Amino acid sequence: MTEAPTRRLSQLRRAGAERLLWARVAGQLASAGLTRSTRSLPTPVPPCDVLRSVAEVEQAVQECRRLKLAPHNDLPKNWDALGAVSTILHELDTDARVLDAGAAWYSSILPWLRLYGVRQLVGNNLAFDRVVRHGSVRFEPGDITATRYDAGSFDAITCMSVIEHGVPLDKFAAESARLLRPGGLLVVSTDYDQQPPDTTGMTAYGTAVRIFGPQEIKDFVTVAAGVGLTLLGELALEHEQRPVHWKRMGLDYTFIRLTFSRSG
Repeated sequence: MTEAPTRRLSQLRRAGAERLLWARVAGQLASAGLTRSTRSLPTPVPPCDVLRSVAEVEQAVQECRRLKLAPHNDLPKNWDALGAVSTILHELDTDARVLDAGAAWYSSILPWLRLYGVRQLVGNNLAFDRVVRHGSVRFEPGDITATRYDAGSFDAITCMSVIEHGVPLDKFAAESARLLRPGGLLVVSTDYDQQPPDTTGMTAYGTAVRIFGPQEIKDFVTVAAGVGLTLLGELALEHEQRPVHWKRMGLDYTFIRLTFSRSG
């Protein structure tokens, strides 16, 4: 199959996943007994963590099922998404304003938060060509390093598996700090490995493939601190296995999740 039909098939699958996901959310919102007051919260997680093993992927999937949250088809993504949602729900109220920076229409963060009663939800991505609404949730075109939103517009920002795709980290950190109100949270996940595999010459989504190593993560934490984003908890960098497999690239690695608080 040539590249164009393959891309079209992928788009159709993603569109189907989006429709199925939001239909399920609408059905659950219409059901009695599935409100924030009766729905169990996700298990609390450390503010910073590394996906260490395949067992942790399975634990995240089982947690989604326990909570009646539709699991992401790419199973390791349930680990970082659930961690971000858990952090927000345990730290903020349902009137929180949340931006999912670099969102996908079929990703998990915003639908899961909506099921817990959070209504002020926005996702943006440069790849979007139009505004799409799912009830009170809005997806719109936007650059996560230079948005149109006012300063202090959000109580939390999530950014899942995005910054490794050619995002200028200094600009992303500065814009996130600008958008967050004092005390607001930034939760970031990215591709990571203690000893990153060689990705020389590999490209995906129009940019060079990048898997962060320990020093690059430390450097990002330093950049974030320089614009008023303080890392919460201990920086975890070690893992036993490489639970993430990128089939198209033939790469095995893991994820890291970081949580920052906006000072000031």
